[in-house]
Amino acid sequence: MRRLHLYGQQGKLTFRLLAVVLVGQAIVLSFFALVARAQAIADGRPDDGGRLLWVGMGLALAAVVAGGLMRRPYGITLGWLVQLATWLSAVLVPAMIGVAVVFTALWVLLLVQGVKADALVARHEAEVAAGGAVAAD
Repeated sequence: MRRLHLYGQQGKLTFRLLAVVLVGQAIVLSFFALVARAQAIADGRPDDGGRLLWVGMGLALAAVVAGGLMRRPYGITLGWLVQLATWLSAVLVPAMIGVAVVFTALWVLLLVQGVKADALVARHEAEVAAGGAVAAD
């Protein structure tokens, strides 16, 4: 396996797949923000509940923004930062470990497979272009 990309322009299929992961992650993060708030309120800590809600919603918003910027070279870096922040949020809500495991695994899988798929598409397009040039002669 080649090394994972931390920065740079991704292929069309790769950035689309990674953007889908981040948007899905944002949806789950927003639900977990609501759960964290409710849990804090049930434990008699309403001030902490409000803070947890804003932190969770901020993380969800960051995931959506990173997904929207995936076409840019720094988009993948923002995506990695969202993955890291999801892992760090497990300090506040331990159940976030499950979310972090699932979405980081999806992130890595689709990053690796997306690069392979983009290379396959590029090779196919090159073969079609070469075949078209030969047929024109």
